[in-house]
Formats: sequence, structure tokens, C-alpha cells
Amino acid sequence: MKIRIKFSKQGPVRFIGHLDVMRYFQKVMRRAGVDIRYSEGFSPHQIMSFASPLSVGLTSNGEYMDIEVNSTGSSAEMIKKINDTNVEGIKVLSYRLLLDTAKNAMSQVAAADYCVRVKDEYSSEISPDFPQNFFNFCKNEKIEIIKTTKKGERTVNLSPFIYEVKMPEPDTVFLKLSSGSTVNVKPEQLLTAFFSEKQIEYRPYVFQVEREELYADEDPEGQHRFVPLKEYGQDITDN
Repeated sequence: MKIRIKFSKQGPVRFIGHLDVMRYFQKVMRRAGVDIRYSEGFSPHQIMSFASPLSVGLTSNGEYMDIEVNSTGSSAEMIKKINDTNVEGIKVLSYRLLLDTAKNAMSQVAAADYCVRVKDEYSSEISPDFPQNFFNFCKNEKIEIIKTTKKGERTVNLSPFIYEVKMPEPDTVFLKLSSGSTVNVKPEQLLTAFFSEKQIEYRPYVFQVEREELYADEDPEGQHRFVPLKEYGQDITDN
């Protein structure tokens, strides 16, 4: 059985890198008594994959991993068992059964939601107009950055890959950005470009960037129809 787990990552654990998060969840699965499947061969490992690595320092309410299990309890039971084992800052939000034919989360990711705001302790050092100015900047038809690849440097326009930008609160800029293996736009790239245009030093530690959700795209060749990754599964109820 394939299971998709959604979890949040908050507080000091935001400084834990992706590989350590993977090792952490391998231990959690054992300690929580999850009947997870192992690969076959000389070096068996848990069948587990993550949707999209989160940059160190970012918090998130929308992280995903897929696992395979031999047997399972209800969604409510498994969420409780795993959360009782979790450290502070990591919390399972959903535990849903996937169809056997479902693609893994990593291959589905096409977009991500982020919220960008100035940390409270640095609010006096940043212009109060920053949220509005950054919002206006992200609406530009052309936002170019220099991207370094194995083939050298090339100029990339990020604007077509900003699917939505708004201000849900006066101090917060919301972004829906292209994500995944094809085009992966990060808020840090937009912040860097914004401060470069203003000829001001960009200090990453001043800003809190939070990932809110990850999406698949059901219409990648047309108008984009984004579906949260958890919607591909269904809750497991008690028999």
C-alpha cells in the first residue's frame, strides 16, 4: 500500500537539512511502529521518498513524503502514533492512502506556495514599504537573473514562472511559484533580484520564508490546474 504523508516543519528544526530529515523519519517510522516496507537485496532500506527538498532555514506547513507499508491503521491512528514520536517542530498533518498506480510526489511537483515576511526582530531595519515594493517588483513582466549551470552562465526571466502574487496581510507577500525538476523558482532568487535592482545588500537572515503547499499540475500545457498533493490520496477510516 502506498501512503502519502503531509507534515509541517517549524521552529529550530528548520535548520536541519534534507538528508538529516530523511534519516530522522527513518528512525521515527521504526519507533512509531509503522509497518513500512523495505526494499529487497543485500542492503534493505525503507521505501520512502520526499516531494521536494526544503531549503535550510525555511519553515513549512506543506511538506510531503510517500512511503509503502505492508499494513496500516486508520489515518487518525497513524497520525497520532507518528506525532507521539515526533520531536517538537515536526508534525504530521495528514496520512492518506494512494492508488497503487499513483505517481510519487517527487515526480508530481509543479508549483509551490510561499509566504515572505520580515522577521519581527529586524522590522526596524527594513523599510516599512518593503512588502508593497516587493509585491510590485514580483508583478514585473521581466525579472532576470544569471543562472550558472554546467554549460556556463545564462540569463533567465523568472516572471513567467510566478503564477500568482498577492498580499494577504500588509506585512506578507504570497507567491505561487513554479517548482520541480523542470523550472524551480525559489523566493530567495526573487529577493536577491529585488535587492540587486535597489542596489542594497540582501541579508537572507532578515526574512522568514515559509512554504505553505505543494501542487501537481493537471493541465501543464494549458492554463495550469494546480492540485494539492494530498488530494491524490484518501483518508483511511476505521473498519
